[in-house]
Amino acid sequence: MTKVAYGAQSLAEIRAWFASGGRRGDAAEARLTTKNRPKRAAEMIGSSLFWIHKHQLVARSEILGFEEAEGGRTNIVISTKLVEVYPSPKRAHQGWRYLEDADAPRDLGDGEAGEVLPAQIAADLAKLGLV
Repeated sequence: MTKVAYGAQSLAEIRAWFASGGRRGDAAEARLTTKNRPKRAAEMIGSSLFWIHKHQLVARSEILGFEEAEGGRTNIVISTKLVEVYPSPKRAHQGWRYLEDADAPRDLGDGEAGEVLPAQIAADLAKLGLV
């Protein structure tokens, strides 16, 4: 699945949120609330939620499960262990979307850095439908 890292100003900010244990602090898991339970929820457990930042997939976190939340909503339970991936262009969207395994970027290895496009270039390419 993919989800926009809404409100994050930088990849460093995303790293810091995960390093702090998410909203609960020092937790091994975090919860993201969504209006609708994914139809493919059962098959998504154990797969990854890929984070979009500035029109690029930049990281992923493991999906640990789904649970009912207040008001008929659903929590997506994710690991707070963030795995950075080779930056890959991806249009921003609302909510979450499915990502097929063949389209998922590879993980970055230890000490490896990916080339992140400057935000304005990535946004311009997305507007032109090129990413």
